[in-house]
Amino acid sequence: MMRSLWTAASGMITQQQNVDNIANNLANVNTYGYKKERMEFKTLLYETMKRADLDPANRSGSPVNLQVGHGVRPIAVSRIFTMGNLQRTDNPQDFAIEGDGFFVVMRGFDQLFYTKDGAFKLSPVDDGLMLVTSEGYPILGADGDVIVIPHDVIYADIAVDDTGVFYYIGADGEQTDLGLQILMVQFPNPQGLEAVGNNLLAETIASGAPLFESDGEVNRPSRLIQGVLEMSNVQVAEEMINLIVAQRAYDLNSKAITTSDDMLQTANNLKR
Repeated sequence: MMRSLWTAASGMITQQQNVDNIANNLANVNTYGYKKERMEFKTLLYETMKRADLDPANRSGSPVNLQVGHGVRPIAVSRIFTMGNLQRTDNPQDFAIEGDGFFVVMRGFDQLFYTKDGAFKLSPVDDGLMLVTSEGYPILGADGDVIVIPHDVIYADIAVDDTGVFYYIGADGEQTDLGLQILMVQFPNPQGLEAVGNNLLAETIASGAPLFESDGEVNRPSRLIQGVLEMSNVQVAEEMINLIVAQRAYDLNSKAITTSDDMLQTANNLKR
């Protein structure tokens, strides 16, 4: 009987973590570029009380095992990289990536992180205006350096094509290449990226090294869209259903503990 107590307890702990994950998805429903997360579960060890022992020659024995499980545990949290809805802002500093690409953000002197959040800002520096995130971290260009718009160029007259190349549009309508391009990278296994907060993801051994789209290292290059932001791909209705299911599972595991306790109490009262 004690087995059921520990089994149900593992279910309650797991469902609590599941609710935590769902709550995080709902909390980030308006976060630019956020990708919803899904918790995955696996069974714990099984106790084999009787093994299958079938003797085809004598047509005797049991064809199935007698096993009892010991509960469940969370094994992973997968990030779903489906694209969120695109919201037009008409802000020339806003960008969305249509495809599997990521922007490259430099934090510190040599720390590189990756993001889908394209709500960029302009930060004054000595030689112009630098393209940065909302926290002030520089965005890297295809040449591996930060993107700086020269002082003599008006940002409102700049256009960015779908590969991330910056063009200056003169009064006569002619386009001049500024020699700047937003760097976009892809990963062999984006599920292996590690979330570090502030909409940033870090490279890991599991994710593999980044593949540079500008160098032709990917089969399907992404498409950059200016004046548009990618919203979170969280579906509120879907998350609410998952929340109800998790709550019911938590309640049922709690009920299993109460029932096991009642049965233990009944068994203890038999000697009276």
